[in-house]
Amino acid sequence: MTPTLPRWITDPPTLAAAFADRPDRIGLDTEFIRERTWWPQLALVQVAVHDDILLVDPLAPGITAVLRGILDDRAILKVMHSASEDLVAFKHACGALPAPLFDTQVAAGLTGAGGGLGYQRLVMETLGVPLEKGETRSDWLRRPLSPSQLEYAADDVRHLFALHDALSADLALHGREPWCGEDCTRMVDNARRDELERWPHLPLRTTQHLGSDARIRLLRLLRWRDAYARDTDRPRTWILDNDFATRLARDLPPDLASLQRQLDAHPKAPKRLAELIWEALATPLADEHDAPPPRSDDRDKRALRALQDAVAAHGATLGLPDGVLASRRWLEALLDGDDWPGALAGWRRAQLEPLLAPLLASTAARTLPAVDAAG
Repeated sequence: MTPTLPRWITDPPTLAAAFADRPDRIGLDTEFIRERTWWPQLALVQVAVHDDILLVDPLAPGITAVLRGILDDRAILKVMHSASEDLVAFKHACGALPAPLFDTQVAAGLTGAGGGLGYQRLVMETLGVPLEKGETRSDWLRRPLSPSQLEYAADDVRHLFALHDALSADLALHGREPWCGEDCTRMVDNARRDELERWPHLPLRTTQHLGSDARIRLLRLLRWRDAYARDTDRPRTWILDNDFATRLARDLPPDLASLQRQLDAHPKAPKRLAELIWEALATPLADEHDAPPPRSDDRDKRALRALQDAVAAHGATLGLPDGVLASRRWLEALLDGDDWPGALAGWRRAQLEPLLAPLLASTAARTLPAVDAAG
């Protein structure tokens, strides 16, 4: 069958006219640039609607307003693949999020096809269609886009309906449609809340080598850094890189003047932000003493391994790929004392709590302080 020729759309009435006969589903994808900004810069929106493929220019005046109405229309199911960053791009550019959402990567994991499968591989394995991936590093903000860019972009939505049909049938066969709906709804809700990482210092290996006061100062610095980067729309490492932040937290400058001298001597330091950095170092956070201890290689490895083994065994009985039922990061959060956070709530908690609750209780008992028998 001859592939549908895409239409380049820069006119808001033309885009609106494509939805005059409102579809019950559309395929969606985006191309964006995120090299010099915090927020992804929306550069292209691909839409499969009925038998048409639209390549929509979000840089054209008035286009994002029409897109907003489409994204907000809850009567239209939005079929996407690995949508998390696309959601952020849509929210920032259009002020709306695509809901309800069916993410084909999420669905593929829940059917057992594979965890974290890329679109190209999923199309090949599910539909037997090979795709070219020659434009992954293109400049999508340039105009006009090249013919190869346009064809690559069209391919990214051309097969979404077929994937949706195949994966939906498989989900129904396994009784996992509610699981997929829950995961996709959570993905949209996470994009809507747009929360910064609560404990941004924990993933850094250097954190485990810091004293308690230095860890708190690093937490303060990274919380400030991430919020400032978001507010100024710049990459976080352009504001303050992790190594320099760790150095400042470990060896606290005695005063603002000393901090300024350190910034002046560091080639990539934010020299004009000395006062803000000093304030961040000195200002307590309301929850800073609730931060869990750093995750070291020696930190309760047996407890984490026991959780991982239990999850792996149950995942195997369900036919789920590694990481779909519970990732290492989610299990570490459980060990940190979080009450079934984020993706571990809902259907995953129902599956895992009977298995993991005794292991978590055993771990908690081992870490309780000793009680003085004399009172």
